[in-house]
Amino acid sequence: MLLRKVEIFLRRTGMPATKFGRLAAQDPRFVLDLRNGREPRVATERRIEHFMNKYEDAHHAG
Repeated sequence: MLLRKVEIFLRRTGMPATKFGRLAAQDPRFVLDLRNGREPRVATERRIEHFMNKYEDAHHAG
C-alpha cells in the first residue's frame, strides 16, 4: 500500500508531509489526502515510488 511506503519514507528521511507532497506530487495535501483514504491512479503511484527511490539513492549515496 502506497500510504505505508510513504509513512516509512517520511519517518526515515524526517521530511514533512507537506514538503513530500509538493516535491513528489506537486500537491502539499497529497499525504493528508492519502491518510484520509485517497486512492491515487497507478501512474501517480509509480511516480511517487520513483520519487522516493530516487531521493533515497541521492541522499544515501555516500
